[in-house]
Amino acid sequence: MTWSVVAHDPETGAFAVAVTTCAFAVGASCPFVRSGVGAVSTQSMTNRYLGPAVLDGMARGLSPAAAIESALAADEGRGLRQIHAVDRHGRSAAYTGKNCVEWCGDVTSAHVSFAGNMLAGPAVLADTYAAFAANHDLKLAERLLAALDAGEAAGGDRRGRQSAALVLTTTEDFPDLSIRVDDHPLPLVELRRLYDIWKRERAPHLREQPSKSRPSGITDLDIIEGRWIRQGLDIRLRR
Repeated sequence: MTWSVVAHDPETGAFAVAVTTCAFAVGASCPFVRSGVGAVSTQSMTNRYLGPAVLDGMARGLSPAAAIESALAADEGRGLRQIHAVDRHGRSAAYTGKNCVEWCGDVTSAHVSFAGNMLAGPAVLADTYAAFAANHDLKLAERLLAALDAGEAAGGDRRGRQSAALVLTTTEDFPDLSIRVDDHPLPLVELRRLYDIWKRERAPHLREQPSKSRPSGITDLDIIEGRWIRQGLDIRLRR
């Protein structure tokens, strides 16, 4: 019921998942990322326990293929699952269960994997892959958006469209970027609109937030107020 891309950027160390489907709130169940470890999407008849299990396995040093195999071993519904992953070494792997709805399949390459089920046809994944490869000059998040747009143009989910999500992490224990469209007639259009807002209003201030290297973030009152003043806001901190 879904198709997605899991990717690793070897230059920045970022991991990301972009996913879309004709079902409600795909971002609540399919994408999982962990800084320094990897990215996973668990889909078809989704088992949300698989995402963390695969990340745990890769954190212990398992390859994505071995981590997926280990996570699925105790799942009696493995034939209904589709799951794929990429790790910090750029290794990728995918599994499409024998009971997934046609068209279903997966394509893996260094630092990226593509997988989908209940799609209009194989062109959905092929065009998603081609667009991702062709847009290598874009930032990772924008490559993923372009890739999903291409897959949608090739037919996408054969039932239609409803939700989409994009999650990206770099160094912290939480995502730098996490946006979701839970219910929309044009979820990828809406996802790009939200991304543009994030890029304008959130991304420039990520360095000010608490982080591993600066646990308290920016705390200088004048610096904080200066941003509000430049925005023309009549807001001041108490002193």
